[in-house]
Amino acid sequence: MTQTTYLQYEAPWPVHSLDWCKTPAPGQHLWARSAYRLGIASFVENYNNRIAVVGLQDERVLVEDDYTDYPDFATLCEVAHGYPATSLQWQPASAASHAWSNKSPSTELLATTGDALRIWEYVSDTGSQMSGYVGRQSAPVTHNLSLKTALSGQSKVQNQSTGAPLTNFSWNEKVPSLIVTSSIDTTCTVWNIDTAAAVTQLIAHDREVYDVAWLPNSTDIFVSVGADGSLRAFDLRSLEHSTILYETPAPKNVPVPSVSPSASARPPTSPLLRIAFNPSDSNYMSTFHMDGSEVQILDMRSPGQPVIELKAHHAPINALGWGSAERPLLATASDDCQLLLWDLANYTQPGTSPRSAGSRLNSPRPDVKKRVVTEPVMAYTAPSPITNLAWSPLIKGMTMNSGFSTGTGEWVAIASGKSIRALKV
Repeated sequence: MTQTTYLQYEAPWPVHSLDWCKTPAPGQHLWARSAYRLGIASFVENYNNRIAVVGLQDERVLVEDDYTDYPDFATLCEVAHGYPATSLQWQPASAASHAWSNKSPSTELLATTGDALRIWEYVSDTGSQMSGYVGRQSAPVTHNLSLKTALSGQSKVQNQSTGAPLTNFSWNEKVPSLIVTSSIDTTCTVWNIDTAAAVTQLIAHDREVYDVAWLPNSTDIFVSVGADGSLRAFDLRSLEHSTILYETPAPKNVPVPSVSPSASARPPTSPLLRIAFNPSDSNYMSTFHMDGSEVQILDMRSPGQPVIELKAHHAPINALGWGSAERPLLATASDDCQLLLWDLANYTQPGTSPRSAGSRLNSPRPDVKKRVVTEPVMAYTAPSPITNLAWSPLIKGMTMNSGFSTGTGEWVAIASGKSIRALKV
């Protein structure tokens, strides 16, 4: 009996945002399949978008390749979202033990961005007869997703949002009541979702901000990327200045503008779309350019230029993300229909994590020559362009009633049109 390494789900609409739950459902750590839940969001060009939670129909799909009585995943619940969700994320694992002032331990939070930052409460009620054994018939489970808070501009909103559209957000893993959002109005806003109040809002870039990420294990430092082609670091303890860690080179052979630009205007640059930290060594970050097919790996200790460049995609990259294993792999997905996994441990130099946004400048590394890596360790080709991806946490193995068991491991889910595919790494 072979273990399944591939699961799939067909959504009723094109999927853009997706995320894998970070923990099993509260009170259901014995209910093994609750570790296999995905949050997904539609992308349709109108105000009729949806978000949904999908989960395994039956654990047997994990070990029985010919178990076709059910689709692998089923919709557990879905709700209207209006505009498309630019990002959707489950609460970090640390949220389960966080001291919330107005959240029940039996609920989980999801968050989405679009015209506002929305916090959703997810409840799965199994009744009192939940069986601890995989595969045994148990009480029917009801699932419910409800809107808890909508935050826009710098305040809580009732229905219509007041601020500019949000492009993305980062959920703080150390203090999960903190979320930082990025917006097309050049700002980043740090929110306390427990009190539904803005902690601070700052002008982060000269143009639209496309992505933002907390420095791992920090509640003060975050980085952002945007249309001005820069990667910047901010420290909430000293907001009067930011640190520019990287700027994209100005495009060659750009015609001179007919109107004389102001002295402060920057020449056209290639926007940076995404930013993600290596969770096992937060000196390293990954990013990519708009319409670019290469991934740049930057080292906070030697800002200014990439230390590694990944070259294997043949079309623009759409998404990237790091796994959570001790030696995390970096996944990249592209319009070339390929998901590539990269092991960069042999190319990176371990070091202490930066304590403040400017600290690594005090002891910069010697000049580092850029390494070009062209060989991913794994590759998967989807039937159509891959628009997004999400890693699972490390999921423990489980034993079925039949005696078959699954191994511990990570999965990566990809969105490709209306299809979701989950691949075991």
